[in-house]
Amino acid sequence: MALVGAALKLLLLLLWLKLNALAFCQGKSSHNRWENEYPFIKAASSFSSSSSSSSSSSSSGREKTYDYIIVGGGTAGCPLATTLSQNYSVLLVERGDVPFGNLNVSHLNNFHISLVDTSRTSAAQTFISTDGVFNSRGRVLGGGTAINAGFYTRASTRYVRNVGWDGKLVNESYGWIEKQIVHRPNLAPWQMAVRDSLLEVGVSPFNGFTYDHLYGTKVGGTIFDKFGHRHTAAELLASANPEKLNVLIHATVQKIVFDTIGKKPKALGVIFKDEHGNKHTAFLSKRRGSEIIVSCGAIGSPQMLLLSGIGPKAELRKLNISVVLDNVFVGKAWLTTP
Repeated sequence: MALVGAALKLLLLLLWLKLNALAFCQGKSSHNRWENEYPFIKAASSFSSSSSSSSSSSSSGREKTYDYIIVGGGTAGCPLATTLSQNYSVLLVERGDVPFGNLNVSHLNNFHISLVDTSRTSAAQTFISTDGVFNSRGRVLGGGTAINAGFYTRASTRYVRNVGWDGKLVNESYGWIEKQIVHRPNLAPWQMAVRDSLLEVGVSPFNGFTYDHLYGTKVGGTIFDKFGHRHTAAELLASANPEKLNVLIHATVQKIVFDTIGKKPKALGVIFKDEHGNKHTAFLSKRRGSEIIVSCGAIGSPQMLLLSGIGPKAELRKLNISVVLDNVFVGKAWLTTP
């Protein structure tokens, strides 16, 4: 038994060394490539409120400010930053690293490794819900698109209608994303078996391959290409205006800063820590309509509001957080998908 145990340990060690060697080689060769393609992505420690070329100057002429500050560079944050940068100065802050060159993110056969990696540098952050269910949230530029199973579908027309969006505008907004990162899947035998089983038990009609959200059975899109390489939301930043966009990685936002003198609180900027633990403050411009957009995910967004003083007054005071706005609904009625 001791011999078997030693052999197993040796095998695991060799596997670990191989994976790390591959990761090192790919990471090194990919580093210059992504820096050339995304020159606006910088480490949080490089931030200076007076030297950012893609921001707007404040009235003082020295301090740099932004028309939009987006907290969270995930599935929503990356395309938001890209589209807004066409006309406005944007700062996108993300607490994680880039996905580029990370074998555990970019290869279909490896994506489960991130989900079991509990280190602080993992692209996935494991958590356990109050009812004991294990889950993961993205901790990387690209967010959930860097750690999920890669299925892609458009929103249902009913959902779009219920939230009051312009259906025509929504449909026009899908195209550029689908062109850049979405693919038609090559179905594995087990996937074909699932498709056929759904049809056999009456989940019909069969809608074939489509991105549309339709009743029945369909084959949807995937963000894995035919070679098994993942394409995350971070790649959408390639379409941004590099003169108008700054992206900071390893930037952990502590809270949103508010002006509470007037009748209604007004967001001014964000305080974040860089990879060395140093604090920085980024401010919004005085342009009418400037906004801070919170896109930290289903868990992170209400958490950010609570840390910033927006939420149930009693709970905030219990945590010694100054109340900016009493709102009993923040952080409540959160449900996971079944």
